[in-house]
Amino acid sequence: MWVLDRLLRKVVRKGELIVVDHDGVEYRYGAPAEGKGPVKVRFNHKSASGHVVRHPQVGAAEVYMDGRMDVIEGDIRDLILLVHSNVPTGGGEESLKPKNPLRRMVEKLAGKLDGINRREKSRRNAEHTYNLTRRLYELFLDADRQYTCAYYLRPEDSLEQAQLDKKAHLAAKLHLKPGMKVLDIGCGWGGLALYLHKHYDVDVLGVALAPDQIAFCKERAEEAGVADRVKFELMDYRDVEGQFDRIISVGLIEHLGQPHYPTFFEHTRRLLADDGVMVSHCCGRMGEPGTTDKFTRKYIFPGGYIPALSELVGQAEKNRLIVSDVEAVRYHYALTLEEWYKRTVAARDEIVALYDERFYRMWLFYLAGAESSFIHGSLVNWQLQYVKNRDAIPMVRDYLFEEELRLRSADIAPEWHLAEAAE
Repeated sequence: MWVLDRLLRKVVRKGELIVVDHDGVEYRYGAPAEGKGPVKVRFNHKSASGHVVRHPQVGAAEVYMDGRMDVIEGDIRDLILLVHSNVPTGGGEESLKPKNPLRRMVEKLAGKLDGINRREKSRRNAEHTYNLTRRLYELFLDADRQYTCAYYLRPEDSLEQAQLDKKAHLAAKLHLKPGMKVLDIGCGWGGLALYLHKHYDVDVLGVALAPDQIAFCKERAEEAGVADRVKFELMDYRDVEGQFDRIISVGLIEHLGQPHYPTFFEHTRRLLADDGVMVSHCCGRMGEPGTTDKFTRKYIFPGGYIPALSELVGQAEKNRLIVSDVEAVRYHYALTLEEWYKRTVAARDEIVALYDERFYRMWLFYLAGAESSFIHGSLVNWQLQYVKNRDAIPMVRDYLFEEELRLRSADIAPEWHLAEAAE
């Protein structure tokens, strides 16, 4: 415990942290924050503190997941937010990298190798993430199963309203017209594809690699009576052929792996019509290119990588795509993740019954850690609009605001969700 004790004394200045070691000895760090009680942690096994020190990127998560550590005052979200708030601004996941140069090099190499996602590995990665039971996603996502950052016009909005507003925000950037052909790469559970068809009378092809997602998408299209216009295929985007007036990808680029960015931009440029528009919404890092943290690679998104803006813009330039609009969507994902966390906590018993206590704790750690990275770390969401031809969109950006306002006035969240959120 003495190594961890020295580390925490250096790090924790704001807020109060209490650690009870396995032998009952209590350690205190930081100072009480106004209006907030202490966060109190108990190590239940003599190996716990050593594991945290030896494995800085995954140690705390693993001892919590395994029950070797409990948070007995506050919860795991409180602990993560407290510790992360004491890391220097912009540190984020960088601050958790090993200090030893050799170990840093090994971690960097491991991250690079993990990002090599050929077709079979991409399929396995998608199934790892998205082929969990349908019920799990019903328990913490909105009714439309939007598993990406919502767009909060007001922090107090319901998750359902914020996800509807996200779809309107993205649709406006596509500058759609009736009858167009749209490709949705990484279509999730089909909500955005169905939304675009509903509001613009367009034909949509959605592709993804998780079998249960595609099965669910097809069920939704059949139920809505639009399966002839909104189609879904279990397909790698690299196998898509033809030409599309519009291309949209939401939460997709993070799964490609850094080595595959050239292929993505080269292939999507080939698929995009000469007067076409492509819009991408993805998690991003505000600093320079880096590597994916070990916890995320190992437990949540294997093969994933969060890009810096320079990587996205650079690849667009190499493939003669004009970056016509860039937006940094900042605190919106933190609000989204906070709501997902609350819903996960409320569904604890059912999630443990579906999986087990370890999975439930892993999911809490993932959601809270991601939220903290969007508040105190270097994460942000990028929304980029690409065109081949500068005449593909109007000269001024007024069209974006006007169209988004029209969509928002035409579609509001179901009242039962709004009433539920107000309780």
